[in-house]
Amino acid sequence: MPELPPAAPYDALLLLSFGGPEGPDDVVPFLENVTKGRGIPRERLEEVGQHYFLYGGVSPINAQNRELLAALRKDFADTGLDLPVYWGNRNWAPYLTDTLREMAQDGRKRILTLVTSAYASYSGCRQYRENLADAIETLRAEGIEPPRVDKLRHYFNHPGFVEPMVEGVLTALQELPESVRDGARIAFTTHSIPTSAADTSGPVEGHGDGGAYVAQHLDVARIIAGRVREATGVDRPWELVYQSRSGAPHIPWLEPDICDHLEDVHGAGAPAVVMAPIGFVSDHMEVVYDLDTEAKAKAEELGLPVVRSATVGADPRFVAGLRELVLERAEAERGVPGAERCALGALGPSHDLCPAGCCPARTPKPAAAGTD
Repeated sequence: MPELPPAAPYDALLLLSFGGPEGPDDVVPFLENVTKGRGIPRERLEEVGQHYFLYGGVSPINAQNRELLAALRKDFADTGLDLPVYWGNRNWAPYLTDTLREMAQDGRKRILTLVTSAYASYSGCRQYRENLADAIETLRAEGIEPPRVDKLRHYFNHPGFVEPMVEGVLTALQELPESVRDGARIAFTTHSIPTSAADTSGPVEGHGDGGAYVAQHLDVARIIAGRVREATGVDRPWELVYQSRSGAPHIPWLEPDICDHLEDVHGAGAPAVVMAPIGFVSDHMEVVYDLDTEAKAKAEELGLPVVRSATVGADPRFVAGLRELVLERAEAERGVPGAERCALGALGPSHDLCPAGCCPARTPKPAAAGTD
């Protein structure tokens, strides 16, 4: 029998992301897509859109996805992995349904999906699976047979994701004045979500006490803090904090907010802070506005030196790690015994198939690439 290709049974990879506006005229229609079905008035969307207008109405996320797309294609070509890579978005062009239609028309039969969210949560995992299910049903309604779709496991603790962030924190520390460097605290930041969504994130047996979302972030923060301690010889205080809250004020969301946290640690005498956005794959709007603009303005008001460390973006180690995850999943699907599943920290490698009841929505909807 001929030897199977390394990525078999997969014949394509889909990069699936959030999407973002690419000009002023795109901002409100983009926000309408994001908030579809919530009945938010256009005036409120125009108010929220001011964050984007500060940057010419352009979110950095699409440019960063193009960079990651190019890096994946180059890495695959350089390592002899013959696997085409496509790109689709949830909320803006190129739209997921259009990309899935293109893949079907190109003859792709079984695809693996890479979501640009590393952690378990409804908005970071199941909602993308719902989007895939919606796209599949749309194609079937058009008389097009969609490819079978799987999804890569959560990669929050894969070395390819963690190691660039360790380096980013070390680099950020060097940017602080030497007089405050050793006393600097680390604020590991991620997107706040409703506490109800946090508590039910991950498999059903893992619910409670913040669920998988908080546990996974804390595990990554411990890894990075430990590596920084080893590299610098300084045991720094650190906290997991949150940013980018939205929604009704009476609904509890994860806290503390980064700006509140900066006030608290400044009041407690912290000489400096490194903000490490471990919850984000790249420097999209929540990073460049909520951290680089809003949080830095708060720090300047306080007279508190702060530096923001880098996200992984298209770092070659991250890209190589994604390739490793593709090959790992392909081997698992082929039943290769003893396939290595790389993971750092205490939680181990995540599941390949999201179990029933994982990261539930308020209203149950069909979801692809899982067991329910």
